[in-house]
Amino acid sequence: MAIIGTGVDITEVRRLRQAIEKWGDEFLNKVFTSAEIKNAKNRSSFYQHLAGRFAAKEAIFKALGDKSITWKDVEILNDKEGRPYCRILNGKSNKVTVCVSISHVKSYAVANAVITEKE
Repeated sequence: MAIIGTGVDITEVRRLRQAIEKWGDEFLNKVFTSAEIKNAKNRSSFYQHLAGRFAAKEAIFKALGDKSITWKDVEILNDKEGRPYCRILNGKSNKVTVCVSISHVKSYAVANAVITEKE
């Protein structure tokens, strides 16, 4: 299993909240999938949750280094145990596995991504 790339990103929750308050659904629907938005609306920490997903997507973009991948091509959800996982959508990358870790506090969200070749 060869590592293709790694990425890390930190996001200010305040800045994400301001973007959502300014552009509303237009911003949400540009950056997040419907499943990500639905998942976030069920959380008590809506903005922190989305900031974590935003940071994860940025980390994945850095790790992949593929300029053709867009916000909606990357989906970050949680498994039954609550661990985040990533799906690359729209047939953009069937040759890689993405491992992602997300953490957030009141003011910041951070994420790390490791991209490996699929076995």
